[in-house]
Amino acid sequence: MSKGISEPRAVARGSETELENGSGAHDRVATPTSRGSDTCVDSSETDQPSYLRLLRSCELAHRVEALEALLERCTVCPRDCFNNRLNDEIAACYSGRLPIVSSYTAHFGEEPPLVGTRGAGNIFFGNCNLRCVYCQNYQISQTHKEQIKNQITHERLAEMMLELQARGCHNINFVSPTHFAPQMARAILIAAEKGLRLPIVYNTNAYDSVEVLKLLEGIVDVYLPDLKYAEDEAGYLYSKVRSYASVSRAALKEMFRQTADELVYDADGLLKRGLVIRLLGLPNDIGSVRDSLHWIRDELSPRVAVSLMAQYYPTNVAGTNQRYMLLSRRINESEWFRAVSALDELGMQEGWMQEYDGASFYYRPDFNDSGTPFRDVRDFVPS
Repeated sequence: MSKGISEPRAVARGSETELENGSGAHDRVATPTSRGSDTCVDSSETDQPSYLRLLRSCELAHRVEALEALLERCTVCPRDCFNNRLNDEIAACYSGRLPIVSSYTAHFGEEPPLVGTRGAGNIFFGNCNLRCVYCQNYQISQTHKEQIKNQITHERLAEMMLELQARGCHNINFVSPTHFAPQMARAILIAAEKGLRLPIVYNTNAYDSVEVLKLLEGIVDVYLPDLKYAEDEAGYLYSKVRSYASVSRAALKEMFRQTADELVYDADGLLKRGLVIRLLGLPNDIGSVRDSLHWIRDELSPRVAVSLMAQYYPTNVAGTNQRYMLLSRRINESEWFRAVSALDELGMQEGWMQEYDGASFYYRPDFNDSGTPFRDVRDFVPS
């Protein structure tokens, strides 16, 4: 077992128990059947993701066209750059008409009901609409000159989805999809026509347009947003966008409108539909975790699933630029304890948490190896 990785231990959240394997990822040890507002449904119902109903009614094609129309004067994200991406004019996200995919692979570091036994089918888009100074994926999110070589067609993106399905992945998990939402939707349409049947996970930084999210209703099955900050000032300093708190909260309200606080599982305990909000513990509580939990409880629901993450480590410029000294270390145990305690104190009822000891050791990707950028979480399970 690698140095710094602790033995597994069980952590209970609500009525569910998770086995934390020390890698920082979350291993499931209990399959839910009935968990309050959560629902375990027959597999015959979950074999048909919602986008297939839209496909049959031709509504999916209409949604795709509406999303693509936003590219002409780009309002795909709240930056509202108004550049014509259909003509490959680039602006804040450095992205044009075609999608950029930096890696696609089965991934075992997501929440337990997304990973299952064969992994989430992760598709990592290149570039980003944020500029997080601590981004663990900075090799692909902030290197637009290098990422242009990873530009692909919509048809190729659809093929990637079908390949991940053929490999046995439990879902298609689009990582950093915000700036490529129209391209993502076009590829889903193509893949669905060719036999895609997996749930779609929208794994986002939450700096999303409400208009776009409304068009994604019924296309996306699982929303997996980060809620990075409770204050706009932190969003501007550390992610280089204005009004992060208000924009992300509006986006989460729209996601909640679509899913409510219900998590829908199949008979094998795999998540088929719902909203899971991720909160990353940052040193010096820069993200104001407790404030975000207060907002989730009061404005959404105490039953919204929360995934509390301990994986932060100083990377990108956070560990070297004196301007970001407050981010230049891991979170300490007392900071983590306060974040964990807030879950119970505020009555949050559902979700998962990472293990403090090992999380920051596992989540250190190297996208120079695009096939396996993350070490397999199973490498850290003690024999």
